[in-house]
Amino acid sequence: MNKYMKKAKEKADYSIKNNEGGPFGAVIIDKEGNIIAEGNNKVLKNNDPTAHAEITAIREACKKLNTYDLSEYILYTSCEPCPMCLSAIIWSNIKKVFYGCTRKDAGEIGFRDDMIYEYLKGKNKELINLEEIDREECLKSFEKYRANNGIIY
Repeated sequence: MNKYMKKAKEKADYSIKNNEGGPFGAVIIDKEGNIIAEGNNKVLKNNDPTAHAEITAIREACKKLNTYDLSEYILYTSCEPCPMCLSAIIWSNIKKVFYGCTRKDAGEIGFRDDMIYEYLKGKNKELINLEEIDREECLKSFEKYRANNGIIY
């Protein structure tokens, strides 16, 4: 077994053993193969629906490296990333991801990623009601940001 995937699996098993969340683990490594960050699902432990393994590993790596740009790093995760984690991976600029189980495997044990994928495809519109409101007022904040060339004071 790949040593990094083994570590991700160990983190998944830790999550189960300690009742922290679902059976998911992740590690982030640098190009030299050093483990920079580890994460396991902590949804139950933290009462945080965003505390997925990939997210916790990304948060740890960014804090440790003092950056939001992980473009030079590689992620190993025990399961194919859900839409939220996939978005976080993309936002953090990680370009290479290795995963163990598939999203179908996750669905077979009760995880519901498919309903989100269906929504993103334009189906399953009853999942959530998104409605635009007060756009003109909210755009004023965007204009302030643009006027400062994206510099936040």
